[in-house]
Amino acid sequence: MKIIIENIELPPGEPEQRIASLIRDRLGLDKEPQWSIERRSLDARDKGRIVYRYRVITELPEHSGRAALSLPGVRPAERRESGPSPRAPEGLSVIVVGAGPAGLFCALRLVGAGARVLVLERGRPVEQRMRDIHALKEGGSLNPESNVLFGEGGAGTYSDGKLTTRIHRPEVEWFFQTMVDCGAPPAILYEARPHIGTDRLVPLLGNIRRRIEDAGSTVRFGERVTGFIREGGRATGVITATGGEHRASAVVLATGHSARDVYDMLMSEKVALEKKGFALGVRIEHPAGLIDRIQYGGAAGKWRLPAADYRLTFNNRQSGRGVYSFCMCPGGEVVNASSEEGMLCINGMSYSGRDGKHSNAALVVTVSPDDLGPSPLAGVEFQREIERKAFEAGGGGWKAPAERVRSFLDGRPDTGAPVTSYLPGVRPARVRDYLPGWMADELALALKSFDRKMKGFIGDEGVLIGAETRSSSPVRVVRGADLQSVSLPSLYPVGEGAGHAGGIVSSAVDGIRAADAICAAAGP
Repeated sequence: MKIIIENIELPPGEPEQRIASLIRDRLGLDKEPQWSIERRSLDARDKGRIVYRYRVITELPEHSGRAALSLPGVRPAERRESGPSPRAPEGLSVIVVGAGPAGLFCALRLVGAGARVLVLERGRPVEQRMRDIHALKEGGSLNPESNVLFGEGGAGTYSDGKLTTRIHRPEVEWFFQTMVDCGAPPAILYEARPHIGTDRLVPLLGNIRRRIEDAGSTVRFGERVTGFIREGGRATGVITATGGEHRASAVVLATGHSARDVYDMLMSEKVALEKKGFALGVRIEHPAGLIDRIQYGGAAGKWRLPAADYRLTFNNRQSGRGVYSFCMCPGGEVVNASSEEGMLCINGMSYSGRDGKHSNAALVVTVSPDDLGPSPLAGVEFQREIERKAFEAGGGGWKAPAERVRSFLDGRPDTGAPVTSYLPGVRPARVRDYLPGWMADELALALKSFDRKMKGFIGDEGVLIGAETRSSSPVRVVRGADLQSVSLPSLYPVGEGAGHAGGIVSSAVDGIRAADAICAAAGP
C-alpha cells in the first residue's frame, strides 16, 4: 500500500539520498524503501536550525503499511484526481484571443479534446519578444505590442514564472503535469513555492506552441482583435486590426490585465463590465545579501541556501486598507513594464538561478471600487494618472523615480541616485511626487510594521522605485456560471484580464475550465 510520511527533515547541503535511510529508521523497516517527494519546503523560522522539510510517498507491503499508519505523521496516500478530460464534438472550432497562461492552456486543453483552435496574439513570439525587451532596457524605444506585458507567454513570462497558488481544483494537477511534459523542471510538482525563471520559460513556451500546432491548430502573432462577429446574438468570430475576419463556434477572450484597448472595445461592443478592487504602489529593492541575513541569520552564506524571500502584510484598522508585498523576486531585478508612451510602470523578475545581486518585491496598497469614479474603466484611468506622474518624475527616457526608504520616511530628498538593478537607470524623486498622499501614508505605516517583522528592512540600503500599477486588473468582464459573458453568449472571458484570476496558475486553470465548458456546451 502507498503511504505518506510527513516531516522528514534534512539540513541544507545534505544529499536527498539520505531520505531512504530516514524512512527506514522511522518506520522500523528491514531495508531502505523506494520513495518519491510529495512536497519540499525550506523552514527558516528557527534561524539556528534551518532545515528542508519533506513530505514523501512510499509503497510498502500491506501488513507493513498498516503497521506504519499507527505512527505519528504517517497516513494513507490519497489518489490524485486531475478531473476527466473533455471530448470535443466533431467540427468544434474555437478562437482564443491572447497567448498568456489562460489562452495557451485553454488551447492545449481544447486540442487535446479534439477541437480545432486558432490562437491570436497581438505580440510577437517569445524569442523576438525577449529582444524587444532587452532593447528597451538598453535605452531603446518601447514597442507597444511587444514588451514585458504583451507577447507570447503573457506578463508572467518576464516576472520569474512563479507557480504558487492557493486554489485547490482538479485542473491544477493537469496544469502542472502539462508544464513538466512541455519542459518545465519536475521539481515544480513538489516544491512548496515552485518557480521556473524567465530563462527556462522561453524554450518551454516554444514547446507549448509546437504542441498546439502539431495537433493541427494555429498560433498567429501580430493579430490584435478589435471587434466581434455576431450571429443570432452570439459571438461567432472576431475582427482584427488588419481587417481580417475569423469565425468559430466560440471565442475565448484571454487577454491580459494591461490590454486597456480591449476594455475600450468591450465597452463599445456593450459587453458587461464592472469595477473591481486592485492594488498598486512601488517596488522595494534591497541587496540580496541583506535579505538573506535578515531571513537566515548566521546561516546566511554558510550553506547553499536559495536567495531568501518574504511575504509581508499590514492592515490599517483605522482606514480599513491593506498593504502587502507581492511578486517577490529573490536575486532578481526591477524591469520596465510599460505598455503606453509617456506612462511608466515597473515590475520585478528573476532568472531560474535567482543569483542576482538584488532582491525586490512590490509593496502595494489596496484600492476599492468605492475609491473610483462611476465608470467601469475608472480604475484604468487611476492607473494611467499615476503612470504619467511616474514617467515625469523619472525625467523621461524610461528612467524610473527612486527614493531611499529612510529618505521617504524622514521626508527629506535624496542627494543622489541610489544604486538599483533597474535599467536604463533611476532618477532621485519622491514617492509622493507620483502616488496620492493617502497611499504614501499607508506605505509609511506599513514599512514601519514590516521592519518590526524583518529588522533592517527599512535600513539605509532599501530603495523604493515607482510605480507598480499592474498587480491585477481593475476591471471584471461579467460572466455567468457557464463562464460565458452575461451579455454576449459564446464569448468566454477568462484569466487576469477578465478579472477572474491572478497569477500564472489560476489564470491557466481558468482557461482550462473554459475549454471544458465549451466542450460541454457544444454537446456530444
